[in-house]
Amino acid sequence: MVRETAPSFRLIAYERVSTARQGASGLGLEAQRQTIDGFAQSRGADLIGRFTEVESGKNPDRPELGKAIQLARLTGATLVIAKLDRLSRNAAFLLTLRDSGVKFVAVDMPEANDLTVGIMALVAQQEREAISRRTKEALAVAKARGVKLGNPNGAAALRRAGKGAAPLRAAIALNADRHAESLAPVLADIRAQGHTTLRSIAEALNDRGMLTRRGGQWHVSNVRNLIGRLTGAR
Repeated sequence: MVRETAPSFRLIAYERVSTARQGASGLGLEAQRQTIDGFAQSRGADLIGRFTEVESGKNPDRPELGKAIQLARLTGATLVIAKLDRLSRNAAFLLTLRDSGVKFVAVDMPEANDLTVGIMALVAQQEREAISRRTKEALAVAKARGVKLGNPNGAAALRRAGKGAAPLRAAIALNADRHAESLAPVLADIRAQGHTTLRSIAEALNDRGMLTRRGGQWHVSNVRNLIGRLTGAR
């Protein structure tokens, strides 16, 4: 008599990083993959698919998530993500996950279910609205104080000024200080949300659409300089 073997536990991995730089470097992505791979190995599961999204957390368009859900639906596999808490403030992701009808598991919160995710989605939406409101208020205060955000020609102007650049240097430094002060409430809020490393803070600033004084994206060095100005360590 031939016995039928039970089908193996099959998983489809979904990973997300916020920036193209992270996607290219593997920062954040590698940690997620190690977590998911370790979980699959511990459960004796087959990882039959892996989908990676390189997209800002505030963008609701998630084509790779859609593909992962579709494959899970067709194969009966379970969608697995490394950390639900890292995505807990993303209402679009959570609602898509809740309404997909597929089985899912988060390695850091394996007990999560549709009710849990639904509640987290509501909290996420409220928190995102609160963040937006606080950010707008902080920028409005900065504007009222006469802060000019961005000075892409500052370095070139200093070079042209030569030895007589002291007043210009002082003006640029003052502008940088004011820009840092205008971002202080935003930085405090980001830290309160659990972002403690320079890289994590940079990612959060980019997710919120904040620009550096020169109008660019945030990186570790920018965040270090920002904190330095706010603490006087420059």
